[in-house]
Amino acid sequence: MSTTHETRQLDEVRNARYGEIILISPGERGELRAEVYNTMGLNDCPPEKWSALDAGSVAREAEVPAAWLNGPRFWLMDRITVSRVGDIHSFQGLEARRVAALEIPAGLDLNSRGSERFYKDVVIDRDTEWLFAAGKPVYQLRDPDGRTYVMQAYSHIVDDTLDLDALAGLADRLHLPDGWTYREDTPAHDLSLRTVTGEAHVVQDELENTYMLVTQ
Repeated sequence: MSTTHETRQLDEVRNARYGEIILISPGERGELRAEVYNTMGLNDCPPEKWSALDAGSVAREAEVPAAWLNGPRFWLMDRITVSRVGDIHSFQGLEARRVAALEIPAGLDLNSRGSERFYKDVVIDRDTEWLFAAGKPVYQLRDPDGRTYVMQAYSHIVDDTLDLDALAGLADRLHLPDGWTYREDTPAHDLSLRTVTGEAHVVQDELENTYMLVTQ
């Protein structure tokens, strides 16, 4: 897999559908490493192609021990800028580009529905900027230490009826850990979320919506 420092920008992506194929293999220190391939900018993750994917077959074809299908998802920012993009790969006819990598924390089971999986900070290696336009709603989690995470994408993995209109009321659905809060906000100015030294900190809720830490 090769990586370039080419920068790609996608505009008007709010509510755009995408999917991720995550290839999992052992790292040099015995940890589990994941390479993330994303359909953004290549296709809209067509339902017929996504539903036809089989994680076991994807892993065998990619010659890795395991694969995880992360989607479909829907972006909540308005513009995406990505650097350090990688190769495009066809997964059983669905094209996706390598955009990120991460070390899977010890004890984290991606297939688990248990509480130990959610509201846990995970570090992802990527160079990105998410731009949320002024005057449009954003959805935030705040942890007990006062750190704010902004929802970057909502998911259809758990609830395939979830849509933009439902996000404002998620506080009544989520089983937030002690000290966590969920709120909607409408920024008066553009909100830019950038990775720091090539790293993003993200969490997921139990509906598998994904949030990125605000660092600036």
